[in-house]
Amino acid sequence: MSKLKRIAFVIFLCFIQSIVFAQTDSTINGSTDFMRSNGKIYVVVAVVIVIVLGIFIYLLNLDKKITKLEKNS
Repeated sequence: MSKLKRIAFVIFLCFIQSIVFAQTDSTINGSTDFMRSNGKIYVVVAVVIVIVLGIFIYLLNLDKKITKLEKNS
């Protein structure tokens, strides 16, 4: 249960981070507007999400394997 609480806490912190670093319209620079107008910003966000999810799943699998090795020895 402790691992589940840690995972929930990390996910919560990730959502809080997006609130903390929120930008207003006056602080958005021209390159972001250019990418948003072409729709490329959504591709970038999708790629970042896939990479982060892949790392997260890899770490969970690695943790399971290490736990299994610790129990066997």
